[in-house]
Amino acid sequence: MDELIKVEVKADTQVVSARELHKGLKIKTRFNEWVSQNFKEFEGEQDYMSAVTTADMPNGGVKHINDYILTIDMAKQLCLMSRTELGKKYRKYFLELERKWNDPQEVVKRGYAILQNENARLKLENQQMQPKALFADSVAASHTTILIGELAKILRGNGINIGANRLFQWMRDQGYLISRKGTDYNMPTQRSMNLGLFKIKESTITHSNGSVSISKTTKVTGKGQQYFINKFMKMNETAIG
Repeated sequence: MDELIKVEVKADTQVVSARELHKGLKIKTRFNEWVSQNFKEFEGEQDYMSAVTTADMPNGGVKHINDYILTIDMAKQLCLMSRTELGKKYRKYFLELERKWNDPQEVVKRGYAILQNENARLKLENQQMQPKALFADSVAASHTTILIGELAKILRGNGINIGANRLFQWMRDQGYLISRKGTDYNMPTQRSMNLGLFKIKESTITHSNGSVSISKTTKVTGKGQQYFINKFMKMNETAIG
């Protein structure tokens, strides 16, 4: 499969540059206007994150310009929204990337890579162990935190039919995330923090007017990943049984 756009992996999630997608789709609308028109349907820190890239200047220097890192799922939906033949082509490309990424054997390989990077060993008692169990063991030893939207993708890759929005709602309904509207909305409850299921990442954002604000993002710990994967597996098996 020929590469249509550069795809990177950040926090165990495939992502692309919004500017590269804008260029690849040959969008006639200026980049900033395109962002304003189309990003309203998505959630920052979950579907996309602000980024800075560089552009070469005629005098040999470089200019820093704003960009966004998009999840493959968001990029796929933007392609659909473009309503062009190029959009269809890119969307098909992203669908194939997702299919390969969510292949159970690929999930297992990524789990092993996490362990190797942390100089840990995974001891198998049964070589015929299912991929789901292998991944659950691997994330338990991981110190890598992931977004809740990324956890939803992992669950789907393990046969659980749930998306990011439904997972957020389920976690609020079950008391893992704060459900009341306000600054603490979707932040972990005290119960969740005591269980070690989440960490809160704080980021400093400097706005164009010079003001500075703090952005808080809920991230799932390795222990939390195993906890929720096992919980949903059991729920799924009960439903099947």
